Amino acid sequence: MEIDAWLSIATVGAVLGTLVLTRIAPDAIVVAAMAFLIFAGVLTPTEALAGFANTGVMTIAALYVVAAALKETGAIKWIAGRLLGQPATLRRAQWRVMLPASILSAFMNNTAVVAMFIPAIQDWSKRLGLAPSKLLLPLSYISILGGTCTLIGTSTNLVVDGLLRDRLGVSLGMFELTWIGLPLVVVGGGFILLLAKWILPRRDAIDARMEEAREYRVEVIVEASGPLAGRRIDDAGLRNLQFGHLTAIEREHDVLEAIPADTRLVGGETLIFIGAPECARELREIRGLAPASGNVGKLGVAPHHRCLVEAVISPDFTGIGTSVRESRFRSRFQANILSISRRGRRLDGKVGDIELQMGDTLLLETDRDFVDQYRYRKDFLLVSQLNDSTPPNFEKAPLSLGILAVMVVLSASNAVSILEAAFLAAGLMLMTRCLSMSTARRYIDLSVLVVIAASFSLGAAMTQSGAAQTLAEQVVMHIDSPWVALAFVYVMTVLFTEMITNNAAAVLMFPIALAVADQLGVNYMPFVIAIAVAASASFMTALGYQTNLMVMGPGGYRMHDYLKLGAPLSLIVGVIAVSLIPQIWPF
Repeated sequence: MEIDAWLSIATVGAVLGTLVLTRIAPDAIVVAAMAFLIFAGVLTPTEALAGFANTGVMTIAALYVVAAALKETGAIKWIAGRLLGQPATLRRAQWRVMLPASILSAFMNNTAVVAMFIPAIQDWSKRLGLAPSKLLLPLSYISILGGTCTLIGTSTNLVVDGLLRDRLGVSLGMFELTWIGLPLVVVGGGFILLLAKWILPRRDAIDARMEEAREYRVEVIVEASGPLAGRRIDDAGLRNLQFGHLTAIEREHDVLEAIPADTRLVGGETLIFIGAPECARELREIRGLAPASGNVGKLGVAPHHRCLVEAVISPDFTGIGTSVRESRFRSRFQANILSISRRGRRLDGKVGDIELQMGDTLLLETDRDFVDQYRYRKDFLLVSQLNDSTPPNFEKAPLSLGILAVMVVLSASNAVSILEAAFLAAGLMLMTRCLSMSTARRYIDLSVLVVIAASFSLGAAMTQSGAAQTLAEQVVMHIDSPWVALAFVYVMTVLFTEMITNNAAAVLMFPIALAVADQLGVNYMPFVIAIAVAASASFMTALGYQTNLMVMGPGGYRMHDYLKLGAPLSLIVGVIAVSLIPQIWPF
């Protein structure tokens, strides 16, 4: 091999080792490798930066906006609430989780699907008396499998499609992968339903104890024309919130404190909850509830532009010793005080009558710019926004789902390319105000896009230097069967995926797979499909796929939990994939 080939292999090895053995950010590692390849003369700047103009990368960026709109409008939460229901057994509960998750993850980023389902399942599992650890890992696994069913189901499929377009001028159809993805969902899902009940532990989430949290009193009103009026408290999901509990109901001139589970909600009554600050966030996400404070409407900020903020009063706050009403807090700070906590305990009574003291922690509803505006002002010692505290804009949910359907139909019918369909959908989401431009920017994960785009330089170096061809020759010297070679490529991709990011694994294995197919003189497409499936099939570690890591804390999982269920699942998926792929895409 020439020096460029050795440099390419050494660079790939250094990237893999650094990703596995250090905590350096993946985007920094891959960009550094790309820069080295340019300085070493292995690639020209144009060749190294080609990934940033790749259609797959740009499609992923556009789909971030589409997924963000579906989340901001509460579309996924709305669907989940309708489909989860009240199953009588754990297996039925797992089925209720896995069916909608597998379908949704086929048409939108599975990370967004899991992010939206986690809080819904936490609340739902408490209501049913089930351990979330029995439901959340199956959610992650089925979302991964569901993502293999369509071109847009996972970013890995789009990366592989982008590589195909660049190298061979070939593209995958929207439902071309369904032929392999659907059997994987059916068989893999069946395996999870059969054994997850016995294999997965019964654990609670790794959360702080409620007694140690800052405690607030949060009041909400049942909207008279909303979907909760007339429903039982149990059915409305208000008995077992994750971060708070219902303590009283103010109905006309009566206060109900011993509240039976079958009590029916009445429009206009006030519900009083006690709990952590996140309790207010949970209540904002329930349709049919509105803040009890009429001052919220006077902020002049649309509900889906508000957020919840905690602020600690400093010694320099000018309203110390005066009541909230006398301090004119709302007009001065354009924020409404929902509740006040003092030394970790809630303060009861009307908020407007409470005298403010230094060190009081205020739970505020305000505009999203509040944190940036007052973070360094002398009035507050600390200002922090609660994550995901902006209430969904449920009125736009049907519209966002309609735009998603249009995108899928246009792409599936080949009326436009997947890139054009994604950009059209993202543009419509912004034009129809399903989400704002600033919100869209926050949801676009630049670090992931940089990793994917910069990884293309590693694949290009392996191809142009001849390193991929040399490695393929070594493989073919010991393997002369296309089936065995396909299994080898699949296993190597799975191992890379478990160690590094799934997209980087696909980019690194792609040139090697093409070279192996060329050496054997067979069709390259089975090897390409194998990489697309194997790069997504990360079940054995929490670090291999983002959704696995997302459910780790809420499910209370440990590393061996992934291995016990994920190792046999990975084996089953691998056997099915290697067996079926050549039947659908012959050698």
